[in-house]
Amino acid sequence: MADKSTIARPYAKAAFEEARDRKRLGPWSEALRTSAAVVGDSRVEELLGNPRVTPEELAALIIGIAGPQLDEQGGNFVRTLAANRRLALLPQISARFDELKGEAEGVIDVTVTSAAPLDDSQRDKLAAALERRLGRSVRLQCATDPALIGGAVLRAGDLVIDGSLRARLERIAYELTA
Repeated sequence: MADKSTIARPYAKAAFEEARDRKRLGPWSEALRTSAAVVGDSRVEELLGNPRVTPEELAALIIGIAGPQLDEQGGNFVRTLAANRRLALLPQISARFDELKGEAEGVIDVTVTSAAPLDDSQRDKLAAALERRLGRSVRLQCATDPALIGGAVLRAGDLVIDGSLRARLERIAYELTA
């Protein structure tokens, strides 16, 4: 069976094109994020696999919770997902939609996982260096993981830069045992 992100990709692209054409990228992004959170709830997950709950009922639930951000086309999109039993893909669709939105706006999300919290000065320097390297505006999301020992791991889409002390020690250990 195909990977969920592979199946979600054409749906995300279609949603993105519709939202871009109507100049509603922000509202669609928010609505998809809300819808993804709804289907991620354990109570709703049970309904997705329940044969007694119709696709129309599931679509109405999602549309009702997502609210006014979903215009008529957004509601039709959710109904199409429900009719094709693809509502469980909303988290992947939302993530891919946001990637496409970022590309269109010239912005990229970068996750920085460091051994210790970064101060504002470090964040600013890192963001500036990444903007030069990637040629786009950067939105940093920072996390900490003491298991890294020192340094940081940066993730921007498919790009991963591992500058952690743990990775360096693992490479040294590998070289010594090889």
